[in-house]
Amino acid sequence: MHIPILHQTQYWLAVNKPAGLNFHSEDGEAGLVALLRQQLGFELYAVHRLDKLTSGIVLFGKSPEAANQLAEQLRNRQMAKFYIALSDQKPSKKQGAIVGDMAKSRNGTWRLTRSKENPAITQFFSYGLENGLRLFLLQLHSGKTHQLRVAMKSLGSPVLGDAAYGAKAEVDRGYLHAWAVRFVFDGETIELICPPSEGEAFASPVLQLQLAAICPPWALPWPKL
Repeated sequence: MHIPILHQTQYWLAVNKPAGLNFHSEDGEAGLVALLRQQLGFELYAVHRLDKLTSGIVLFGKSPEAANQLAEQLRNRQMAKFYIALSDQKPSKKQGAIVGDMAKSRNGTWRLTRSKENPAITQFFSYGLENGLRLFLLQLHSGKTHQLRVAMKSLGSPVLGDAAYGAKAEVDRGYLHAWAVRFVFDGETIELICPPSEGEAFASPVLQLQLAAICPPWALPWPKL
């Protein structure tokens, strides 16, 4: 499997992770990191991860120092990360914020709790499409495991294709995609946008028009938290 390279410098690179691919190798199947090592011929250092269901932008440093510089921006919420998701179930609200601690459930999934000691924080807008689908634009303000999948479920709108979190329809993929990222590296502002390249529902002309209308996502009127 060839992994598309979105952008690279002498210090870091960004790739487009395919949906359905594990980040690390599991059960004898090469994951994203191993495939990139084979493809490029050198070691990479992960800045963040995407789970198997999710496609889109993943950042790597070409040295531990570069990876740490980018990871520090993530920890300090200086890196803006935006995802898109589809759902076929109506949300409890059409825009706003989802804030709460996350706890592990017995079946290995996660759930949102009412407490806010170390909360997962997600802001979102949503837009009606065709055929009962709704597009969600999600801005991540923390980096918890399965955060966006849990946030979508808490709205009553699980990610289309995400059976683990309550999606009902059987579709060709899980419809969660890391769409855009904005950060600063060595004084230069980097802005990357990665259109989804897999999934029949992501190819909808109505969806493509809506994505064009909300691009770039960092220019939208996001309320202050």
